[in-house]
Amino acid sequence: MTLEVNATKGNSESYDQIPNVAHVEPRLPGVSQEDGELDSALRASYHCRWRTIVGVLGLLTTLLTLVLGLFVTPPVQVLGNTGRLLYVHPALAWGALYLAFGTTTVASLLWLWKRTRSLFWDRVAGASAEVGALFLALTLITGSIWGRTTWGVWWTWDARLTLTAVLLVLYLGYMAVRSVGGSPSAKATRNSITALIAAVDVPIVHFSVDWWNTLHQKASVLTPNLNLRVHGIIAVTMGISFVAVTLIWVYLVRLRYENMLLEQAKERAYISISIQERLKESEDVK
Repeated sequence: MTLEVNATKGNSESYDQIPNVAHVEPRLPGVSQEDGELDSALRASYHCRWRTIVGVLGLLTTLLTLVLGLFVTPPVQVLGNTGRLLYVHPALAWGALYLAFGTTTVASLLWLWKRTRSLFWDRVAGASAEVGALFLALTLITGSIWGRTTWGVWWTWDARLTLTAVLLVLYLGYMAVRSVGGSPSAKATRNSITALIAAVDVPIVHFSVDWWNTLHQKASVLTPNLNLRVHGIIAVTMGISFVAVTLIWVYLVRLRYENMLLEQAKERAYISISIQERLKESEDVK
C-alpha cells in the first residue's frame, strides 16, 4: 500500500512533515475496504468547521456557568459556598457515565453488528471513552472536595465512591487494550467486547445509592418521578452546566477522533515506506 500526500496549495510534501503542516490532505488509494473508510474519514475531517463552533459554545457556556455559580446564585443551605460544586459535579458525572460511556457502549455494539460494522464506530468508541475517563476523574476529585465538607473525610469506601473508582479503572483498562496490536478489524472487535464488559458497572454505579445504604446522597437533580429537586436560578445554572459539559464532550470527542485518523494514516504510511525501502534494497542487491 502506498500513501500520497497532497498539500492544499498543490505542492507535494513528504509524510514526515505531516505533523508540522496544518493544511495537508492525505490520500490513501483504495486497496481495501479499511483503507477506503480511512480515506473517506480523513477527507471529511479536513472540512469539519462545526467542531470549532461547538468548542466556542462550550467555552462560553462554561464561563456563564462559572459566573452564575460563583456570583449570582445564593450559597447552598448547610453546605454554604462548598455547595456551589453542585454546578460542576453532577454535570461531570452525567458527561462521564451516561454521555461518554453510553456512546462508547452503543458504538461498540454497532461495530459488532455486521450490518453497521465500520471502523468509524470503533474510533468513536475510543474517543468517547478517553473523554469519559477524564470527566470521571474530575467527578471523583470534585466529589472528594464535597465529601470533605459533608462527611469530614476526603475519601471513604462508600459503595457509590468505590464503584465509581472501579469504573474508572475499567475504562483505563479499556484504553490500554486499545493499544494492543493486531489488524484493525481484530482490534476493533477486541475493543468492543472489552467496552461492553466495562459498561456493566455503569448501571451498578447508578443504582448503588438505592441498592445499598450509602453515605452518598440520592439523586440531586431529579426525583424518581423525573421532577426537578431544584428550582429558580439554581436550576437554570445547573441546566447550563449540563449543556456546557455536553458541548465540551462533543468538541473533545471530535478532536480526538481526528487525531486517531492521523495516527492511523501515519502508521500505514510508515509501513508503506518501510516496504518500499526493503524492495529498493533488494533491487540494489540484484
